[in-house]
Amino acid sequence: MYNIKTLNKISSKGLNLLDYSKYALDTNEDKVDGIILRSYKMHDMEVPNGLKAVARAGAGTNNIPVEKYTEKGIVVFNTPGANANSVKEIVLMGLFISSRKVIRGAKWADTLKGKGDEVGKLVEKGKSDFTGNEIKGKTLGIIGLGAIGVMVANDAIALGMNVVGYDPYISIDAAWGLSRGVKKAESLEKLLAQCDYITIHIPLNDSTKNFIDEDKIAMMKKGVKLLNFARGELVNTKALKRAIEEEQIDRYVTDFPSDDLLGVDNIICIPHLGASTPEAEENCAIMAVNQLTDYLETGNIKNSVNFPNCEMEKNGETRITVGNKNVPNMLGQISKVLAEAELNIANMINRNKGNYAYNIIDIDGSVPENITEELEKIDGVIFTRVIEGK
Repeated sequence: MYNIKTLNKISSKGLNLLDYSKYALDTNEDKVDGIILRSYKMHDMEVPNGLKAVARAGAGTNNIPVEKYTEKGIVVFNTPGANANSVKEIVLMGLFISSRKVIRGAKWADTLKGKGDEVGKLVEKGKSDFTGNEIKGKTLGIIGLGAIGVMVANDAIALGMNVVGYDPYISIDAAWGLSRGVKKAESLEKLLAQCDYITIHIPLNDSTKNFIDEDKIAMMKKGVKLLNFARGELVNTKALKRAIEEEQIDRYVTDFPSDDLLGVDNIICIPHLGASTPEAEENCAIMAVNQLTDYLETGNIKNSVNFPNCEMEKNGETRITVGNKNVPNMLGQISKVLAEAELNIANMINRNKGNYAYNIIDIDGSVPENITEELEKIDGVIFTRVIEGK
């Protein structure tokens, strides 16, 4: 029986996929095999005994101490693309509200309450204060062409915009899904200089914090409209506010309010609603549960942020999985331990990602009880598991 713990409210559409003959949910057991969460901050949380995997029902994993968990051999999953449509739709909304002063105009219209028959005349007289421009024919720059960026690009093309994309690390799948009308930016600098609108869709890490800074803002077309539905810290707020004051940036729309941005003219703060739709929450929960259970039951890894994707159909009686540091001669040492235990390898696969590697090894027959202990004696092996049965 696998014990699963949830740290946030998770959609029942996902949790109902659990086979309760194999899984117990949110029990009082000290041993926890897997955790499913959304935005719960795990950094100060004590690691439960037996924890093998964490599944984040969402794309970002900043709320999870990934490095710490990697060292402990805990696989961390996310759900890229599951909430992409939800975020895409709010990005498109951001394009419109950055162009048309709808929010400011709606707030002004509320002040006319009680004016009776005069409302119509007052609206016609005051509406000129809230004019804006169309997006058709304007140029949109998209920084980051993952699942969300590709969807935004394709829909913006359909809306009649000129779209320029920049992503030096674009995946093959993303490239296949991209409309032929999207132009590839020769460089980030050229994208910044030519676009009327810029939207950011890159992950937050040490190298991308304050990605939009004073230097990049200076490269932008004067009067650009900037959208950030990725992570707040990607934009240097001091440089942003200065650019707003100097009218270098006409408007900034973000899904990540902060105290220094609230109430500032031409900055529109949305209360982190990008993935806050029931459809997105359901899709993320379903993907998270499927990835977690597949890993626990078969050892297969898909959409992990700290270990490589590694999947193999089972074709032996027993499966051994090994997570290790990506250093030379690991496969040789692992094979030697198995040979000394007189185990016949039916099939195996090895994948690496950065400093770490992962192995799935199918064995004909059963394995000795001490096999994991022997494998973990190898310098560089982080964790091992034995999964019985076909």
